[in-house]
Amino acid sequence: MMTIFDSVTKTKRPFEPIKPPAVSIYVCGPTVYDDAHLGHARSSLAFDLLTRTLRALGYQVTLAKNFTDIDDKIIKKVEETGKSMQEITTYYIDRYLSEMAALGVQRADIEPKATESLDAIKNMIQTLIDKDFAYVVNNGDVYFDTSKDSHYGDISHKVTDDDTQSRVEHSSEKRNPKDFALWKACKGEEDICFDAPFSAGRPGWHIECSAMIEAHFQGNGEYSIDIHGGGADLLFPHHENEAAQSRCATGHELAKYWMHNGFVQIDGEKMSKSLGNSFFLKDALEVYDGEVLRYYLNSVHYRNDFNFNEEDLQTAKKRLDKLYRLKKRVLPGKASSVNKTFKKALLDAMGDDLNISIALSIIDEMVAQTNEKLDANPKDKALKEETLANIAFIDELLGFGGKEPFSYFQIGVDKALKEKIEALLDKRTEAKKAKDFTTSDAIRDELTAMGIAIMDTPEGTVWEKA
Repeated sequence: MMTIFDSVTKTKRPFEPIKPPAVSIYVCGPTVYDDAHLGHARSSLAFDLLTRTLRALGYQVTLAKNFTDIDDKIIKKVEETGKSMQEITTYYIDRYLSEMAALGVQRADIEPKATESLDAIKNMIQTLIDKDFAYVVNNGDVYFDTSKDSHYGDISHKVTDDDTQSRVEHSSEKRNPKDFALWKACKGEEDICFDAPFSAGRPGWHIECSAMIEAHFQGNGEYSIDIHGGGADLLFPHHENEAAQSRCATGHELAKYWMHNGFVQIDGEKMSKSLGNSFFLKDALEVYDGEVLRYYLNSVHYRNDFNFNEEDLQTAKKRLDKLYRLKKRVLPGKASSVNKTFKKALLDAMGDDLNISIALSIIDEMVAQTNEKLDANPKDKALKEETLANIAFIDELLGFGGKEPFSYFQIGVDKALKEKIEALLDKRTEAKKAKDFTTSDAIRDELTAMGIAIMDTPEGTVWEKA
């Protein structure tokens, strides 16, 4: 059984899929005009955990995550760089996917792009116009008429005349301050636009997600999908507007459950480019291994705001180190079957709205208890094989613990030092072949002085940062 905190009702609800065991999830992806930041990473990791947990519980999950590849910010980038829109968006999509892979985020099953969904977008807009939920103004822009939707505001519970939407999308031709753009007509010959029955232009931001969901998922008549997710900043106006236009176009609600992850802060400040403290993920990955970042960013419950600081990151790494030291201790060997009690405890924790704190404490307890048993009986083969199975299940469910331990403990060693270490190990291997044990021992001592521990195995010599 799984429970999910629903952002709309603000309660934890039992998860009951529309068509069990199938589960449909749609997560709002990035606008691809710049590199991914820690906020993108946090959202991706949160819904990666959700997907892994549901699959481990036996559900058949289909996950969709979109790319917004037509937007005012992208057009500005085109003007600034002289590159084509496709060049820019392809570059940043590839970067995003590569960086998410470094964090262990599994690819979505469906990855729609706005530019590849234009027919679905235009059809939904036309439907809204035909049903009198949308209107075309003199310059060709199309707006959704929020006054026609009696349930507008039910998602975010936030609709006042002072809302952000009213300020950002101000137009003298709008019927109501809260009306939002479904389609933006071309403003000049240099503008990037596409043909449509209502005007040549491009889609507004909100409509693309609704259209993509209807194009790729089919609900049971009451909802389009099981779960809609994204960052807390998307609840209003983005998700409110999605829900409204989908409801009015299709006659049913967009999602049965709405989930939102918390913000990322750096030393207490909300991450924002306007504050000048945006932390790009690419910069973090240059300094820290992706698995360490994954463990750290997932160590706080997904709904809570996350305060990123290096001291806590180092503490998280030391906690992860303990798992890998145990893994090193039980190798070599083959995994048997995961301990049923351990597996159930982890699934119960993650099934409780992804309670990662409990899950990590269960892992810590398993590590401590296994080490105690191995201290008492170092040759307990059955325990070692079960431990390897337990760690493999942790990797399947939470996405860490899957590395080869010696490789893991090489994290933080720069390329130049790695090359020096490998060169010394090659010299030591040659010395051992020549039975020159004086040179062999001297090289071991030199490596020890460098803070490098080595171990000779049947497969060769392995090393780690001590």
